[in-house]
Amino acid sequence: MPQLFEVHPSNPQTRLLKQATLLLDKGEVIAVPTDSSYALVCHIDDKAAADKLRRIRGVDDKHHLTLLCRDLSEVANYAKVDNQQFRLLKAATPGAYTFILEASKEVPRRLSHPSRKTIGLRVPDHTVLQALLALHSTPLLATTLIAPDESEPLNDAEEICQRYHGRIAAVIDAGACPREPTTVVDLSGGDPVLIRQGRGALTVLGL
Repeated sequence: MPQLFEVHPSNPQTRLLKQATLLLDKGEVIAVPTDSSYALVCHIDDKAAADKLRRIRGVDDKHHLTLLCRDLSEVANYAKVDNQQFRLLKAATPGAYTFILEASKEVPRRLSHPSRKTIGLRVPDHTVLQALLALHSTPLLATTLIAPDESEPLNDAEEICQRYHGRIAAVIDAGACPREPTTVVDLSGGDPVLIRQGRGALTVLGL
């Protein structure tokens, strides 16, 4: 059974989050809460972990994975961002938005989209996840925790533990998530293009 780290939603216990980061450093995949839904995450620089994450999620290398970043400075390390894009990102982060941007050289080629050389990035507005990212010190590779052949993300930590027994190492339980997907905006071609409307308000983006 995956380890269940029950943490306080607004004041998470550092010792438990440190245990979670150790699992990530060992190449494990864990489930974490976000400001939209639970997500599967792993270390950005571990190919075996990324492959495992894709297998668990049931997606191939054409599926956009997302980098969860602490702030805009991290986003700028992993994506090519011009002044106009930066202003839009600043207005919308942290928040329930995923931005598709041209990947920088810092992103391992195997993680970017195979034909477009783009990557999805976001800065989540979730206290527990931000604390985990701060302890881990690098972005986490992520995908929404939706079981294969299902359309809704899982939202109960104990159910996730039961259903993903033997496949993930841990679940961070900070209570239920909103269970609404992020708003996805493609900025890789210049002007913003709405790919999916989700929890993030379009007015913030001027769309």
